[in-house]
Amino acid sequence: MTVLTTAEPSADTMSTDGSGPVLLTVEEAARRLRIGRTTCFRLVMSGEIESVTVGRLRRIPVDALPAYVAKLRRPAVAA
Repeated sequence: MTVLTTAEPSADTMSTDGSGPVLLTVEEAARRLRIGRTTCFRLVMSGEIESVTVGRLRRIPVDALPAYVAKLRRPAVAA
């Protein structure tokens, strides 16, 4: 029987109060938004979802996800 485990967030990406990670991988962000990894990468690379670079790694701040969803919920301004 194969047991799948999820990797624990490392201490350097945890919030100071220990409530959870401050930065997410693109894959983690995609899972939270319930979208595909490729779609999430496309949104990050287009700038629609805020991201930061840590060395050679691309990470998404946890608070960038609610900001992206709020952007989607705003009514479109008529031209």
